[in-house]
Amino acid sequence: MRMRDWLATRLEQLHYFLLPSTCLLCGAAGAASRDLCAGCAADLPRNSHACAICALPLSLDNQIGLCSPCCAQSPEYDRAFAPFCYRPPVNFLIRRLKFNGRLSHARLLGELFADARAERGAPWPDCILPVPLHPLRLRERGFNQALELARSAAYRFQIPLLAQGLRRTRYTTPQTQLDARARQTNPRGAFTLEQPLPGSRVALVDDVMTTASTVAECARVLRAGGVADIEVWIIARAGGER
Repeated sequence: MRMRDWLATRLEQLHYFLLPSTCLLCGAAGAASRDLCAGCAADLPRNSHACAICALPLSLDNQIGLCSPCCAQSPEYDRAFAPFCYRPPVNFLIRRLKFNGRLSHARLLGELFADARAERGAPWPDCILPVPLHPLRLRERGFNQALELARSAAYRFQIPLLAQGLRRTRYTTPQTQLDARARQTNPRGAFTLEQPLPGSRVALVDDVMTTASTVAECARVLRAGGVADIEVWIIARAGGER
């Protein structure tokens, strides 16, 4: 184990020894040494019936396992995995992370994601790449939430985390401020691949996927760089079939 990883583990153990885990949602005692109680964990909106390609929540009467858009045209990436739907209280945790700097939320959400991805099992990527922020937005926010969310899975599965693998070269309007049509074109030409990747299987990490335009543009750049298999790892999937 590298010294940095050893130190991070010991600091985390010290944190839980000195400060017992407390549920980030209700304030009760946490369960399993996490900042989430058993009751709130049971209330998380699981994305249990989702499109096998883009992870869009499907209606219960959809028996083919694919959404209509994916049936019509395959996306740039191979598949997406999102253990939760973007609904309360998961959306609350993500918003508090992104807009209030609550990095404890990133640790909890990252651990929950790692649990869910471990249940799915192989195939595993050769490396993990977070969707990057533009330097101006990174300076404004102080951290990249995608990178913080990716740390738990990278550490748990011992997969290289390439924080600088992709670079955002163009400042774009935040997707949350745009309508669906504008979101589709907003990220085009905004990313470049910064370094050779170890292997040909990549996990691309982000917090939420709505129209999938951002991860699709990242995937297009990765394909051009020779990546053969792209799995999108996201905490929560927005939208869904009616």
